[in-house]
Formats: sequence, structure tokens, C-alpha cells
Amino acid sequence: MPLPTRLSVLLFVALASSLPLLAQDSRKVSEPVVPPVCSVVTAHLRTASGEIAEADEERLDTERIQRALDRCGAGHAVALRTSGEADAFLSGPLELRQGVTLLIDRGATLFASRDPRLYETSSGSCGVVNDERNGCRPLISVRNIRSAAVMGDGTIDGRGGAKLLHHEVTWWQLAEQARTGGRQQVPRLIVADHANDFILYRITLRNSPNFHVVYNHGDGFTVWGLKIDTPRRGARNTDGVDPGGSRNVTITHSYIRTGDDNVAIKGGEAVSYITIAHNHFYWGHGMSIGSETNGGVSHIRVNDLSLDTPDSGIRIKSMGTRGGVVEDVSYDDVCIRNSPRPIDISAAYSANGPVKGNSPPTFRDITLHDVRISGGGRILFEGYDEIHPAQVRLDDVQLTDDAAYTYSVMHADVAFGQGPVNLKLPAGLDSTMQGTPQKAETASCADKFVPFPATSASPVAP
Repeated sequence: MPLPTRLSVLLFVALASSLPLLAQDSRKVSEPVVPPVCSVVTAHLRTASGEIAEADEERLDTERIQRALDRCGAGHAVALRTSGEADAFLSGPLELRQGVTLLIDRGATLFASRDPRLYETSSGSCGVVNDERNGCRPLISVRNIRSAAVMGDGTIDGRGGAKLLHHEVTWWQLAEQARTGGRQQVPRLIVADHANDFILYRITLRNSPNFHVVYNHGDGFTVWGLKIDTPRRGARNTDGVDPGGSRNVTITHSYIRTGDDNVAIKGGEAVSYITIAHNHFYWGHGMSIGSETNGGVSHIRVNDLSLDTPDSGIRIKSMGTRGGVVEDVSYDDVCIRNSPRPIDISAAYSANGPVKGNSPPTFRDITLHDVRISGGGRILFEGYDEIHPAQVRLDDVQLTDDAAYTYSVMHADVAFGQGPVNLKLPAGLDSTMQGTPQKAETASCADKFVPFPATSASPVAP
């Protein structure tokens, strides 16, 4: 980068760092309220050891749940409730309606059918590995409507680790097969598209065959009190919550452990004004942005977050074939422990294609404030090249123990704020350091890490 341009960027970072860390969702978000119930659908199946009996596997509740959703008026909820010892529902794809809430009561579980034929978008398109796209419908679709919701203290189970009907393979095994080529054609749990003011409240999601929650092309998405509970290994591509191509998103008071990104902000189309606050993440691939950033990612605030044993902690990932501008992103009051990559900011992500290409990423105005790390690991600040450096400001970023840490710094402009920083960053290839790291005693994260809340059938920790 020519010298004047690079200096102007450094000055911009320094000036931006003096601004307060404000929530970026432009809405005034408050805790959702469960609406009045329009109709009750009672369970007639029972669970045993967290599953439905094989003999009941084709006793679907899809029609009666969908009929209740279709007949319910806006501003009301369809409640799925237990009845005596019956506590389970079995369903294929469902479609929410405008202004209607699907309410799953405490003790009730909505199980996704294991029959791939129910999810097909064309004959034979689901439950296979091929080179096609969108071979399966999601379990719950929220499309071209507004003010819909999924709520309740019950559970939705995607059964990703259970064998498909009339097959000797699970959804997750199809994902493993796709590592060598092709795409796994498996359903996602909840997909909202052009669904403004969508709400997820208090529900538990587990074992999705693929992403648990996808929110695209919307304005207004609130996630409050969500629990996602899926194994760490063997559950490939089971992202927790993925907002993309949208604005005004809040994810708060939630607990997420899963087999891929805990949260991944997808920037294939412009995504902005997102607040992620007061959450606890456990195993998974971390608080992620990317890998696609070609549409632009901006106005992101992450605060009051704990990440306990994630594969990555704070993560921004992109590459030269899907890159764009990631800017005005702040992390504040974040605690990370026992992560192989507690800070993972890299423009060299290779899982989704070649690192180099014609769409290089630019990371700028990235601020880390009050970030505490323990347990060792590798810390990465990696830009794309000298024209597209990673521009990061560190203000009160501290290692709280004497564990082993390593570093990778290249094509990076790092500015130090007024708070202490004890990272031992090397000079780095084509990199600059602005300011002097301050020293101070490190604060504890002991009160940040809490056990994952009990659910009716939590997976065994790996």
C-alpha cells in the first residue's frame, strides 16, 4: 500500500478507537413475550432414551401441526404440548405463517423425520452426496412473511446422528462423505428468508443435520434465550446461528455448543447492524465472521461473551475468492479459555476454496477491548497482502496465565490503545505496530464461565 494511504488508515483506526462501544442493532430490542394460544396440538408419541420408538417412525404429525399453523391468526401461537406420558411429535417440513408463533411447551420434543423423501426438492434429491445445490427443504421454513416466531421451553431435534429410513447412513455421515468431493444433501433445521421481525425465544435446538438456524435477506431478527446443544465431533457443518445478507440482528442471553461455528455472520451479501451480547459459547468454531465477506460486513458489536473450549475464539475468516470489506467490528468484555486459536483473524481461510483470487478481503477498524485469554493457543493477525492488510486495534487484551502461546502476524497493522496488552507479538511480515503496549494486572474471568444449562437430552461431552 502506498505510504500516505496506509498512514491514513492507521489514523482512522486511532480516531475510531476513541468512540464508545454502542449496540449496533438499530431497533430497541426487549425480551420477547409469548403470545396467546390459538390452538393446542397434543403429543401422541413417547420418547425413550431421547428417541422415538422404531415402530412409531412413520406416525407423522406434520399434517395436524401444519393445519393448526394455517388456521391460526396473526398475533397468536400454536402450542405443542405433552399429554400424559406422550411427549413427542414427529414431523417433516413445516411452514410458518405471518404473525404466527410455533410454541413448543416444556417437556415436549419436535423430532425431525429421518425419511429423506419428505425433504426432497426434486425426486431423489435429498439424502445423497452430489454436486447439486438445495436438494433438501428445511424442517421449518419462514419465508416471505413477517413477525413469525419459534418459542417455548421445549426442544427441536434434527436427529443428525440417527440413520435415515431405509438407509445405512446418517445425515452427519453424508457430510463426512462429502469431504472428498460433492455436497451433502441434508436439511437444515430452521431457515428464514425475507422474514422481517423473526424471533427465536427460549427454545432448545439439537442435532441438526446441517446449520441449525439460517437468517437471510431480513430486517429484524431476535434470538433470546436460545440453547443449541449438538456434539463437537462428527457433526460437520452444524453451525449454530448464521445471519447473512440482513440487518438489525440481536443474539442475546443464549448458550451454544455445536460442531461448527457457534455464530457465523455471513457476508456473501451485505450484512450490518448486528449485536451479539450476554452469551455463552462452548465447543464449536467460535464467534465467526465469514468465510464469505464479498458483500461486506459492518457495524458489528460483540460484548459480554464467554468462549469455553472452542476450536477458535474470536474469528474473522475469508480468502481471495470470496473476500470483501469487513469494518467497524468491535469485541468488548470477551473471555476465552482452552482454545487452539483464541484469536483467529485470517484472510487465508482455505476450507472453501483457493486462498488467492480476484476478490481479496479487507479487514479494517477491528477493535478488541477487554479481551482475556487463558489456556494457550495460536494468535493470528493475517491480512491478505500489502494492499489489503488486517487493521486491528488492541485495547486491554491480556493473557491471564503462563500457558504456551504462539503467533502469526503478516500483512497486519496493529494499534495499541490505552489499556494494557501483554501479547508478545513479533514484528511480522509487512506489518506495523503503532503505540506502546501498556502493563497492568490482569483481571480474572472466573465469573464468566458457567456450565451449559441442563437440557432433556444433552449430548455427552467428547
